Amino acid sequence: MDSLHGAYWEGVIQVRPKDKKVVDFIRAQVKKRDGTKISKELFFKYGADIYITSQKVARDIGKKLKSSFQGDLVITKKIYGYDNLKSKSIYRATVLFRVKEKEE
Repeated sequence: MDSLHGAYWEGVIQVRPKDKKVVDFIRAQVKKRDGTKISKELFFKYGADIYITSQKVARDIGKKLKSSFQGDLVITKKIYGYDNLKSKSIYRATVLFRVKEKEE
């Protein structure tokens, strides 16, 4: 995947609201995967978006987030294009993880 353009992405992991522990967990999980990179990270006042080069890895990380942290998980896929050589549709996935607020 080193030949891919630097802005290429297939999956986005959205964390709402922004939580440093969750973002660090995502970075560590992406680092463990060969051939998968973080394309860009965007931070907003309401959360963080992390774009990665594999939608399958994004979905796997979403499932690990659900088992490791308290929160709700929503995974959606959208057809992005079509690969004529492989005769397959290309998908982009959005993984939304809503961190549960700690009750005091």
